[in-house]
Amino acid sequence: MIEKMKMLHIVASASGKEEMLQDLREMGLLHLAEKQSASRELNEEFQTLSKASNVLKEYADPKAKEKKAGVLSDSEFEKMYRGVRDAIEKKESLNQAIGAANTELDRISAWGDFSPEEVKALKDEGFDLHFYRMGSKEFQDAVNDENIRLIRLAPVDKMDTVAVFGTLPPEIPATEFMLPEHSASELKKQIEDGRKAIAECDETLKAASIYEASFDDQMVKLQNRMNFSAAGNTAQSDEDFVWLSGYIPEADMERFKAAAAEKSLAWAVEDVSEEDEHIPTKVKYNKVSGLIKPVFDILGILPGYREQDISLWFFLFFTLFFAMIIGDGGYGVLILLGTIVLHVKQKKITNVTFLLYVLSIATVIWGALTGTWFGMESAMKVPILKAMVFPSIATYPEYFGLTANDSQNAIMKFSFSIGAVQMALGSILAIKKKLPAKDLSWVADAGWTIAVIAMYLLALNLVIHEDIDLKPVFTLIGIAFVLVVLFGGMSPDKSFGDGLKAGLGGAFTQFLNTISCFGNVMSYIRLFAVGMAGVAISQSFNGIAAGMHGPMMIVGVVVVLVGHALNIVMCFLSVVVHGVRLNVLEFSGQAGLEWTGIPYEPFKKVN
Repeated sequence: MIEKMKMLHIVASASGKEEMLQDLREMGLLHLAEKQSASRELNEEFQTLSKASNVLKEYADPKAKEKKAGVLSDSEFEKMYRGVRDAIEKKESLNQAIGAANTELDRISAWGDFSPEEVKALKDEGFDLHFYRMGSKEFQDAVNDENIRLIRLAPVDKMDTVAVFGTLPPEIPATEFMLPEHSASELKKQIEDGRKAIAECDETLKAASIYEASFDDQMVKLQNRMNFSAAGNTAQSDEDFVWLSGYIPEADMERFKAAAAEKSLAWAVEDVSEEDEHIPTKVKYNKVSGLIKPVFDILGILPGYREQDISLWFFLFFTLFFAMIIGDGGYGVLILLGTIVLHVKQKKITNVTFLLYVLSIATVIWGALTGTWFGMESAMKVPILKAMVFPSIATYPEYFGLTANDSQNAIMKFSFSIGAVQMALGSILAIKKKLPAKDLSWVADAGWTIAVIAMYLLALNLVIHEDIDLKPVFTLIGIAFVLVVLFGGMSPDKSFGDGLKAGLGGAFTQFLNTISCFGNVMSYIRLFAVGMAGVAISQSFNGIAAGMHGPMMIVGVVVVLVGHALNIVMCFLSVVVHGVRLNVLEFSGQAGLEWTGIPYEPFKKVN
């Protein structure tokens, strides 16, 4: 359920701004409207602290948990942190210097190890020497020119090299060698010293890596300062008063009133505006629907304030999709065992753990119904495993007197049926939302429900070749199209005539959407296709391993383990690509969800 929000306005005297902000932060109920950013100094400080923390994680020894230090006091941390910043800055500077020295060394190394100072000293005494590389023809031209005084040097990069008193004339093309500031040996010494200094910096950073808890503590403190600064920048004021506006859940109003009376805050509350597009969403989950919240958090999706909460339906369908896409009871057992290990390690059950329990058990059940256990046909020779199979959807139908075509058609029909049920449910949820608002576009959603049923029957006829009379099907499609066109443009703020005009104006678009509806129903065949592909892959690896005998059996075991591991990973990716898509796009589209929600993030102290 999406909680109803109220717009709350807080007013205080200009001198009481800090106290007002502290009181509001202590309550932790107000989501600031039009929240501003924290001060630039705090943002820069947070970036620097975050950078240092991330750098130290590269030096931390994950095996040395007993060496982790406790939380330092602010003064102790500042002293340690100053050394860390200096080491990071020094290391960056040294790396740049070493990079520049290496580049210069590459440039001059072919010229040998000489002293640039000695060459400069000769210039000071009047010997204006310039060094060039040139081709053999240009070299001969320079030698034959009486006005050019030169000394031939050892070749560099297979090119003639000369030292010239003065400069070469423009008609003799050559590449002049610019003298370096330091000799090759000096550059090598700089590089060596720089690496030693970097090693010292690394030791400092490694020693500081045990203070991970202190960095986390300081980042939380800094985050609180940033939030307070942002709230202060958001508040508006004049010479006498300061005021702040934001959103608060209606269910928390009584708690706010009691706290406001205790803090002597002046406030006013009103309903949120119908035109307001920045109202945050706070979803109140129950024990079942709350299990899908980790998936929402990973995907970063949230229904808008005026959209519907479909978390329960999302959870139920996602569980079924997960089981069908993983498709293997053996894989479900492995996921279940991994979940048990995670549960024991965490010593408590979280939403993530509970969700994994549900998903793994659902996968085991689906694998048992289809008779799929690590893709092994021999599993059907085990009486108890065979007894659990639902014959019409069996992976090995020949054990039940059926053909592979019978089994495939049954699973495809089941997939289409799920799609029709889910999409029709989405349209019904849209109708349920629009009826109380007296929004006549609910008739268009009823049309979409009819269209989904018709497209489902059409899919059964075209794909599975079921004997279905198509005349009534196309009649239903025509009725659905008319309803969608006539009522699709309706809304509470339009007259019937304006809504009718809007609907007729989008007739071609609705025609394309009707065709798309068939594609959406057909897209549920992916549940069958992806599940079957996973079984085929596991069977292939089993077949490869079965052909290995004698000493090669060890290789066969490796092939089976690696093959099934890869298959499990691909199945999980398929759940994300296909299982989530069916919920977030096809189902949500029918229900009218665009997932435009703004998370409810009240101004409070972060712990």
